[in-house]
Amino acid sequence: MTDAASSATDSTAERPGAPEQPGAPARSGSASRPGATGPGAPMSAENPWPLRVVSKKIGDWLARLGEVWTEGQITEISHRGRTVYLTLRDPSAEVSMRVVDFTGAVAACEPPLRDGAQVVIRAQAQWWDKNGSLSLHVREIRQVGLGELLARLERLKKLLAAEGLFAAERKKPLPFLPYRIGLITGRASDAMRDVLKNAKARLPSADFEVREVAVQGPRAVTEVCAALAELDRDPDVEVIVIARGGGSMEDLLPFSDETLCRAVAEAVTPVVSAIGHEPDTPILDYVADWRASTPTEAGKKVVPDLAEEQRGLNISRTRLRQALNVMLTRETDGLAAMRARPVLARPETMLEARGEVLANLRHRMRARVDSRLERSTDDLEHLRARLRTLSPQSTLDRGYAIVTDTETGAVLREAADAGEAIEVRLAAGSLRAAVVHTREDEQ
Repeated sequence: MTDAASSATDSTAERPGAPEQPGAPARSGSASRPGATGPGAPMSAENPWPLRVVSKKIGDWLARLGEVWTEGQITEISHRGRTVYLTLRDPSAEVSMRVVDFTGAVAACEPPLRDGAQVVIRAQAQWWDKNGSLSLHVREIRQVGLGELLARLERLKKLLAAEGLFAAERKKPLPFLPYRIGLITGRASDAMRDVLKNAKARLPSADFEVREVAVQGPRAVTEVCAALAELDRDPDVEVIVIARGGGSMEDLLPFSDETLCRAVAEAVTPVVSAIGHEPDTPILDYVADWRASTPTEAGKKVVPDLAEEQRGLNISRTRLRQALNVMLTRETDGLAAMRARPVLARPETMLEARGEVLANLRHRMRARVDSRLERSTDDLEHLRARLRTLSPQSTLDRGYAIVTDTETGAVLREAADAGEAIEVRLAAGSLRAAVVHTREDEQ
C-alpha cells in the first residue's frame, strides 16, 4: 500500500465515529447492561454473536475506512459483461487482492491494461457478507508511466548504493573451477541454452544445477528468490548465474526489485547477473558479484576454457623444458671448463706446489730456529762467565774463606762476633775450629 493509502487509512481510523473493534466493551450510553443478551451485549462464551452479526460489523468497519490509494501489479484480468475482475499483487511480497471494476475505469486506460502492468488505483474496500470475502471496488486507475518507473528505480539505486550494496569490497570472487554451477533462468529459454552451450563448449565436464522459473510477470521475483535461496543452501554449488534474455524495460523490472536485490546481496555464494543485452542494466547488475553483458558471456565467464588452459599448459611445459635445457647445458659447460683446469686435470700439481712452499717454509723455520739457538747459546755462555766472575766461589778459589758462627750460622765480619766455635768454608771443603783467642785489628 502506498503512503497515500496509509494516510487515508490512518485518518479514517482516527476520525470520530470509527467502528468498534469486535469484542470490545460497549461504549457508555449503549444498550448493554448487566445481564443483557443479544448483539448489543458484550461477547462471551455464554453470549456469542451470530456469524451474520460479526460479518455485518466487519462490513460496517470497512465501510467507514473510506477510499484508499494503493499500488500493485496486475496478475490477472477477466471480463464478465461490463464488469472487470482484476487480481492486484504486491510485487515484493506474497500479498494479492481481488479488484472489481463496475465503473469502466479499466476500459478507459490507455494503453490498455495487460498482465504485469504496474498500476495505482483509488478504490473502496467492500466486504461480502455471504461468503466473507474482501475486494476493492475501483473508482480510478492509473498506469505507472515509464518516467515514474525510472524515477523510482533511480531512488532505489541511490538507497542501495548508500547502504553499500554496490561496494566493490563486498563482492566475492568467482571460483576458477566450480564444482557445480547454479543456473536460474526462464523455462526452456534461449538464455538457458546460451549459458549451457557456451559453458560446456569451454568445459565439457561443467556440472549445472538448473532452476527454471518465471523471469517476468508477477511471479518472477518470488520464484527467482526461492530458487536463489535453495541454490545458496546447496554446499556443492559454488557460483550462481541468474540469466534472462533481452526484453523491454517493463519485462526486466523484476530484476530491479528491491527484494531480489537484497536477497542477492545476502547470498553467501557468488552471484553472476546475466540479464538482457549490453545496454540493459537492471539494479541486479550493480548488486551481483559479477555482471555479464549477456547470458553467452556468463557461460564463458563461470568456467575456464579447457582448450585454452591446455594450450597454456603446453606453452608453460615447453618453456619449462627449454629453461631446464639451457640451465643443464650451462652447468654442463661449467663442469667441463672446471674439469679442464690443470688443478683438476692433474691434482698432484697443486700438491707439488704446496709441497715446495711447505719445504721452503720448513727450511726457513729451521734456519731461524738454529740462528736463535746459536744466539741464545752465546748469550748463555756470556752470562755463565759473568756469573763465574761474580760468584763467591771465584773469591774462594783465590784463597779466601767464609767464616760463620756455628751456633747462629751468621757470617762473621768482626772477630768480636765470634762465639766459641766457628765454621770455615774454603774453596774446596769446610772445617770447624774452636776460638782460642780473638784480636781486633787497629784501624
